[in-house]
Amino acid sequence: MPINQLLSSLPPEEYQTLEPYLEEVHLLLGQVLYEPREEIRCVYFPNEAMVSLVSIVENGATIEVGMVGNDGMVGVPVFLEGGYTTNCAVVQIAGSAMRMDAAVLKNFFHQSGQLQRILLLYTQALLTQVSQTATCNRLHSLESRLARWLLSAQDCALTSELLLTQEYIANMLGTRRASVTVAAGVLQQEGCIRYSRGKIMILDRNKLKNAACECYTVVKDEFNRLLASRRDEEETSS
Repeated sequence: MPINQLLSSLPPEEYQTLEPYLEEVHLLLGQVLYEPREEIRCVYFPNEAMVSLVSIVENGATIEVGMVGNDGMVGVPVFLEGGYTTNCAVVQIAGSAMRMDAAVLKNFFHQSGQLQRILLLYTQALLTQVSQTATCNRLHSLESRLARWLLSAQDCALTSELLLTQEYIANMLGTRRASVTVAAGVLQQEGCIRYSRGKIMILDRNKLKNAACECYTVVKDEFNRLLASRRDEEETSS
């Protein structure tokens, strides 16, 4: 079974039906999977990669509105009949993913199997993440937002070593690079992380959790409630 948690939640027989239409691909750092208002032709189920859903305004400024890792998929508008979105999907951490033609996914979704239920549960979880991110960006300090973001990135990438520049992180958090430098310095002094050029090592996850705002736990708990419970049901019934 695949590493991606949505695919691994499927009953074995349903996954075997999908498998011929899944292609393992390697996503590159900075690769754009789709642009705003561009028809989504393929969907992606990340394994180790992390993909950011990014909002871009007229002056070119950016901010991340959602993050997709091995517990999600890129291309939700396909099965919601929207076809495209106003956001950009860009790879922030390179790694493997399972790719599927959008029309094929849409066809399987409308067959009303377990895939449909799992994708709808994931959509609810993603909406929680997006709304909580909006709250976080408005109300919480940059240091706590950075800690929350790094915890989520570690969950997506399945590693404590994150190849991320401060400029990338600043773009995702909608702030200046200098501000990220200061916030990262505080977390480093507290023993949460070690930062060197283009690389962040998470040294103490518990300390990082203490530095993060409650948004990380809110989103994590909702993903577990909706999706982990589904995996437990499958294991019990098998």
